[in-house]
Amino acid sequence: MIHVENLTKRYAGKTAIDRVTFDVGRGEIVGFLGPNGAGKSTTLKILTCYLSATAGSAKIAGHDIFTDSVRARQHIGYMPENVPLYTDMRVAEYLNFRARLKGLRGRDATLGAEEAMETTGLSGVSSKMIASLSKGYRQRVGLADALVNKPDLLILDEPTNGLDPNQIRQVRELIKQLGDRHTILISTHILSEVEVTCGRVIIINHGHIKASDTPQNLIRRLGAAGKTVIEVKTAPNLVLEELEKMPGVESASHVMSRGDWTVVEIATEPNIDLREALHELMIDRKWPLRELTRRTASLEDAFVGLTKSLDEERAESH
Repeated sequence: MIHVENLTKRYAGKTAIDRVTFDVGRGEIVGFLGPNGAGKSTTLKILTCYLSATAGSAKIAGHDIFTDSVRARQHIGYMPENVPLYTDMRVAEYLNFRARLKGLRGRDATLGAEEAMETTGLSGVSSKMIASLSKGYRQRVGLADALVNKPDLLILDEPTNGLDPNQIRQVRELIKQLGDRHTILISTHILSEVEVTCGRVIIINHGHIKASDTPQNLIRRLGAAGKTVIEVKTAPNLVLEELEKMPGVESASHVMSRGDWTVVEIATEPNIDLREALHELMIDRKWPLRELTRRTASLEDAFVGLTKSLDEERAESH
């Protein structure tokens, strides 16, 4: 569905993206991740024909976005980070207007708007002015706008931007449902959402693609460390001294004290489970233990580890 090869964008004195290459297959939900300024939005704007490229090529559904942009755009539904809406229009009126701008006419435009409202849960507010809607419903209008021409591909740039936790959960479920009928490329900073929504992630940093894999494989391949939390009845210095001697422990830090109880977070080497050894240590030292929790590495751990190491390498090279 998306084929990008050696895509480059240079501004005066700055290269935003440099020889970016990746593919997104039909039916995939792919997370496009990176720190601020990494090149995510630039790449998405080029793919959606809002921005020209300095070099390289890109195709959407087999259509070159530079030489056949009209045909390419017919396959795209784009939701930018800050959704531009005509707030003095009613929801149904706005979506019908947008459908006609995208080439639908008459009954087709009306049906496109109605189906997009039904899919995004806007049918109940179809006659309301957009200016009167909450942030969450405005985001839904933006998503309905992307859906109104029934595109094969949805490109969503920070679709949960500014939403509260309940609204984020609703949008997440909606995106998962849309994945049954659309290919989706989604850019977001909420990595926990990507982990449960996307089948694959692409990480970009400083304008270069640094990783492309499933979240699980990425965590395993990058060797993201897991963490274990213990709450033990002893002095912090005593438990930290013992933990530093244990094989498999990368670091141990004192989180807090609750009276005589000490809470410690332990970072372990990848795929190491120290719970049994920790339990035996507490018994041997006769330290009462009331919490022993293991948290496996997450996509966020892998992302932070990857982008942090790359930033450190970049700083050293300068």
